Amino acid sequence: MYVVCKEHVEMALDDFVEEYEGQAPDVHKLDDLSFTAWQAPAKCEYCDQHPKYLVV
Repeated sequence: MYVVCKEHVEMALDDFVEEYEGQAPDVHKLDDLSFTAWQAPAKCEYCDQHPKYLVV
């Protein structure tokens, strides 16, 4: 699972496919999601920008 800014979506997709041996990830906008037991990190996985997407 990767929580990333717009700039790093492609990098997260590549890392996901590599890590999970070719499986295609789902990409969701964080603004469209709501979880009761999970809160998105304040920073992108790759930089200090505010994250916009969840790659799972």
